[in-house]
Amino acid sequence: MKIAAVDIGTNAVKSKIFDTTPTSINFLDGIRTPIRLGTEVFQNGYLSQTTLNKLVDTLKKYEQYFEKNNIKHFEIVATSAFRDTSNSEDARRYVENEIEHPIRIISGLEEAKLIRFHPKSENSENKIFVDVGGGSTELFFYKNGKIKIKSFQLGAVRMLHKKDLENEWNKLESWLHNNRLPKKLIGLGGNIRTFLNIFNEDSMSSDVFMNKYSELTNFSTDNKIKKLNLSPDRADVIDNALEIFKKIIECTNITKIKSTKWGVSDSIAVKLFHELYSKKIEIQNKKN
Repeated sequence: MKIAAVDIGTNAVKSKIFDTTPTSINFLDGIRTPIRLGTEVFQNGYLSQTTLNKLVDTLKKYEQYFEKNNIKHFEIVATSAFRDTSNSEDARRYVENEIEHPIRIISGLEEAKLIRFHPKSENSENKIFVDVGGGSTELFFYKNGKIKIKSFQLGAVRMLHKKDLENEWNKLESWLHNNRLPKKLIGLGGNIRTFLNIFNEDSMSSDVFMNKYSELTNFSTDNKIKKLNLSPDRADVIDNALEIFKKIIECTNITKIKSTKWGVSDSIAVKLFHELYSKKIEIQNKKN
């Protein structure tokens, strides 16, 4: 059985498609559409009807793809841009009525907790997972066998429009100083993955990261597109995303940085997989 998950993000809409059996889930395909909802939200405070219609058209195309490929089970979630827009509830209701499928707006902490579905996250106390998105940054790690999660209103698109608040940076710095973090950082999101690919590295030490970060910031947005072959919607925000990783590294004892292709849509798909194949629970009424 094929299943899918759709993540309506701040910088883009993404979907992951998987083939499943009762005992396995295997990635088949991915779709990405560069609709930057965060631009309107951070500039104007709300999502316009024009942008919502573009989103509806995009999601309908996804649904057509799902129908063509016999994908009957899929879930759609929305993250930071939908959380922050002043017309959040009206926008959600309009879009889901147009596509005739529910949309669930998830909180930053739920977004962070979803990282637990990453296959290498469970009880791994030597890694911290950091998901730097367009509007927010989520952190996940295990400490003494318990999940530790946090979400901050810091993201690449938010920074592009100068809507990152000094108070939020202070909160991040304080949290980092007050928590003893693992020394290995696993970065989620396209920006950290693109950064490592630019320098043909699977991983970097913190010192190398700092040097390469400085090297990349010397490229203009145009040169990032022309010389590094980055897409326009990656080239103009990658420095912002890396600045968040830089702050985390500066405030901790992290020594190694890696990336993963895992994202919100992967976690949602795995969650859906567990729900679809879980055993039915029989509820019995007992007489008092």
